[in-house]
Amino acid sequence: MQSVAVVGAGTWGLALAAAAARAGSETVLFSRRGEVKPPPGVRLTKDIGDAARHARLIVLTVPSNVAAEVAHNLGDHIDGRHLVVHGVRGLARDGLDAVELVTIADVVRRETPARRVGALGGPALTDDLLAGKPGVLVCGSQYDEVNRAVAAAFGCRTCRLYSTHDLRGLEWASALVGCLALGIGYAQALDMSPGLVAAVIARSMDEASRIAATAGGEERTLLGLAGYGDLLACIAQKERPEVKVGAALAKGAPVASAIHSAGSRVEAVELIPEIVAWADHRKVRAPIFHALHRLVRGEATPTTLIDDLMTFER
Repeated sequence: MQSVAVVGAGTWGLALAAAAARAGSETVLFSRRGEVKPPPGVRLTKDIGDAARHARLIVLTVPSNVAAEVAHNLGDHIDGRHLVVHGVRGLARDGLDAVELVTIADVVRRETPARRVGALGGPALTDDLLAGKPGVLVCGSQYDEVNRAVAAAFGCRTCRLYSTHDLRGLEWASALVGCLALGIGYAQALDMSPGLVAAVIARSMDEASRIAATAGGEERTLLGLAGYGDLLACIAQKERPEVKVGAALAKGAPVASAIHSAGSRVEAVELIPEIVAWADHRKVRAPIFHALHRLVRGEATPTTLIDDLMTFER
């Protein structure tokens, strides 16, 4: 039996723990909050050392703003034998450079002895994984051993795993799509025509591919399940936090109120301005992200955004 430790008991952590248990893996879920109700077949622990001793495969599902702290604490209990995979839809700031962004895998390598690391992404929906409905995940790692371990831990009749060696591309894809999902929610709430929504998606993925390639990923990763597939899934994800924030902004809600309506932390709101600064520093054209930046700063209206979309240069 495969053993898995999930570190972080937010909605995504609960969903992944449920998926692992359903696949037959012996699963433990670490949470500092005692009121969490674990999914069936999942053991809850408040001791991160217990989680590390339980499994060689560890899945990190905490917000990006605490990833370094949690990884540092985890690092006291693991060694080079452990495989650490994260499911964080964000990036982290490099403390040495105000505009530099690093991936969560970079953070794990810096804060722990683990070197065989990976990430989870793709179009799987939280609610589907919790309910046992069919879903698809993508695992990215430079190590075949990591991809195989994740497939063994989560793969079953209702959860299909695809793998890629382009870890950096997958991490940037997940972060960028999380930001673009906010724009999809905004567009849909404005009742834009399907053709205009399709234009937003296509142009967004073209821009995201340029950004990810500049960051060291592969453009083709953005054209697969980790990019296009994930963004297309947003069309039906009315309850996805980023989509809810975008929809609330389209209805005229103040930014703070829109964020509150999501019911959970939304990585995209803080990440969008950081990606814009990063892209500007590297002279990467990112008009869609600049539009999203104005949106989360409360400086855009439906009219100005549509005008921008219709006049953006290629």
